[in-house]
Amino acid sequence: MTDVGRLYVKIAGREAGKFCTIVDTVDKQMVMIDGQVRRKKCNLAHLMPLEKTLDLKIGASHADVIKAFEKMGMKIVATKPKTKKGNKPVRQ
Repeated sequence: MTDVGRLYVKIAGREAGKFCTIVDTVDKQMVMIDGQVRRKKCNLAHLMPLEKTLDLKIGASHADVIKAFEKMGMKIVATKPKTKKGNKPVRQ
């Protein structure tokens, strides 16, 4: 059931309700996910499987996942990494 490329919906955490896919398996309960969520390790208990699958290989890059989602007609919003805004004033 933990096939690489299978489409899942995240059901727990701040990204609940978003679509993701398994990119790699870490161990029996943990997998690496990517998609509309940040690429990270996730417990299988926090994922609900769907019947759709994406054509991905084990360890696919984020760019490959984006292409597979767009091919399926789903949009992934790319977020920019946080940048440092500057130094805070020092109290003297």
